[in-house]
Formats: sequence, structure tokens, C-alpha cells
Amino acid sequence: MHKRFFFHTLTAALAATALHAPLAQANEADGFPNKPVRIVVPVAAGGSADKLTRTLADKLGQLWGQSVVVENIAGASGTIGATKVAKSPADGYTLLQQGEGLTLNAILFRELPYDTKAFAPVIKAVVNPQILVVNPATGIHTFGEYLARAKAKPESISLGLPGNGGIAHVAHEILTQETGAKVNYIPYPGGGPATLDVLGGHTDATLITLAAVTEYVRSGKLRALAVTTPYRSPALPDVPTMAEAGLPGFSVESWQGYFAPAGTPQPIVDKINRDIQTVLKSPEVRAKLEDMGFKVAGGPPADLAASLQTERPKYALAIKTAGISLR
Repeated sequence: MHKRFFFHTLTAALAATALHAPLAQANEADGFPNKPVRIVVPVAAGGSADKLTRTLADKLGQLWGQSVVVENIAGASGTIGATKVAKSPADGYTLLQQGEGLTLNAILFRELPYDTKAFAPVIKAVVNPQILVVNPATGIHTFGEYLARAKAKPESISLGLPGNGGIAHVAHEILTQETGAKVNYIPYPGGGPATLDVLGGHTDATLITLAAVTEYVRSGKLRALAVTTPYRSPALPDVPTMAEAGLPGFSVESWQGYFAPAGTPQPIVDKINRDIQTVLKSPEVRAKLEDMGFKVAGGPPADLAASLQTERPKYALAIKTAGISLR
């Protein structure tokens, strides 16, 4: 009887623990955050990723009643910043801003300083075109003229890249493979420095996330030739798509999202997802992001996880064909 009583007591205790575990996790999420949150942006300040993250961080800080600190950690195609987040505690207090870089780096590097499963998807925040812009002093006025010069005089156009092996690099390689237009790639640690050198005339052009250069196109400091998406951006409606401008069927849509270290409790991941969506749905924030050139996405963490899988084959083929390697 004593053994039977002990068995029933133990069973009841285990059952109670199992019932209370989800409640404990929920309570943990309800109390999140109770200290400052850090978002690592793995590129230099001034680019689209930085602008997006600072916009969201400001409003998240107000929503949470806690500081949300943006930390730019550039270098090695984003792997330095990503590694720092991968090695951070899995508690939701350190997040990573990333786009296709996670997929691309897994293809480009033979070895990474972090495991490819080191991150838990939180949210795909925005999607956006890449846009091809030139310094007006180049005398290039249209996408057709750009292609013609790049084919007639290979590598005579210097193209600043916001990251070696990044989405702009891969998108232009797809363009090169389809047209034969070859340029001289100049890699930078982010969109900010790449833009500054085009503005200063040190490079001729850049292919970059539209939001990074919207204000310079509107002011006439940069000339926009075309966007990579199959649709025009409402932020710059007069800029044609590459498909419209002479490259039928061309389509590259990039995105930017947020990740937590793998192992972060799902209730916390879900709460961050919900709160970022709340901020994204704010009329003020949505208007600001759309004016920059972003298209608000949102959705559950599973949407971001799916993007990582579906785009890999296309980019892997382009990278293999071009022989791009960061090994």
C-alpha cells in the first residue's frame, strides 16, 4: 500500500508539473521584457537594415517600457554580428536583424562560425525591391544604357555592393548571367558606405535595397534606373521594373526580418512576433516605412522559416554559375 500510495503521489505530482509548465512559460512571456533588449544589425550604420531597425526599436521601446538598443556589428558578410547573437543567451533579450544573408552565407561559406540552425525565426518584417542607381555624372539615363555600356566595355562601370556575396551581388550576377553585362564589383560593409561613395563619385553605381536611397533619388543626387521586383515601388512609382526596362521575367524580391538565438522559449518568440506586428500595423510606422520604400510583411515565425527554404535553390544556382565564393 505504501508503494502504491507513493506511485500515485508521484504520478499526480508529475501531472501537475506538466500542467503548470505551459502556464509558467506563458507567465515568463507575459513578463517579457523586464530589462533592455539589444538588436544586432550585422552591417554598417546608415543602410536600409539600420533605418528599419531603428524605426522599430524606437516604437518597441515605447511599447515595452524598456530600452531597445541597436548595435551595428559589421564584417565578414554579416557573420560577425550573427555569431555574436548565436552565442548569446536564448532568452529573447538579444535579437538579430537579417535578410537573405543567412541563406546566402550558408551557401557561400564552407565553414561558418555558427551552426546553420543557430537561430529561431521571429518575423519577416518587410519585403522590398533592390534598386539600381547611378551617379548622374556617369551620363547613364536608362537601364538599357547601363546594360549597353556594361556589355560594350566590360567592367568599365564600378558597382558598389552593400556586402560581398549579399543579395545585391547575387541579384546582379543573375542579371549578368541573363544579359552578359559585366561590371567591376566594389564590396562595402553595408549599404550606408556603398551609397556615400556613389554620391561622392568614387563609384559609378550601386544595386541596393530601395529604402537606403529613396531620399537621394527624390532629390536628384542619384538617378534610379530600375527595380528588381516584378512590381514598381509606390515610394518611387516612376522607376520601371527591370522586366519593363528590357529584361522580361526578371524578379528578385528581398526581405528583412528578425531572429532570436535557437532555444529561445516559443512563448517569448511569439510575444516578440506579436509586438513587432503591433508596431508594423501602426499607421505612423507603416506610413514611414512605405515612404522609405519598404512593403510591410508581418505574419507568424513560420512564414520567415519558409522563406529561408524556398529561396535557397534559386540563389544556390546563381552562386554556383557565377563561381562566387567567400571560403
